[in-house]
Amino acid sequence: MHFLVKVIVSALIIGVITEVAKHYSTIGGFIAALPLVSLLSLFWISFEGGNKQELSQFALGVLYGFPASALLLFIVYIGLKNSFSLSTSVLFGIGVWCLVYCFRLSKIISSLVRRVYYL
Repeated sequence: MHFLVKVIVSALIIGVITEVAKHYSTIGGFIAALPLVSLLSLFWISFEGGNKQELSQFALGVLYGFPASALLLFIVYIGLKNSFSLSTSVLFGIGVWCLVYCFRLSKIISSLVRRVYYL
């Protein structure tokens, strides 16, 4: 039941943002950039019994992923401004996102390994 509620609420938010973007592209983009998914996820985790430690770790994970996501959107924007197709722009953005994300993830893992090793 909770899963169905999460899906419906999330779909409604996406639908509203899409409708706004059809008429007001910039405003729709601004609304889409709000951390709605992150905040909804925090709410659902909390609602399902997550503790403060889990919530703070989730928020930290979002912060770690933010630079790669911002770069992906910037690359899509540049690609579209330079007449590349949406699919080409998105694929290139995803490729760069994967590289940046994997690099950041490897740094996080190596940091964790060093912490455990020195304990």
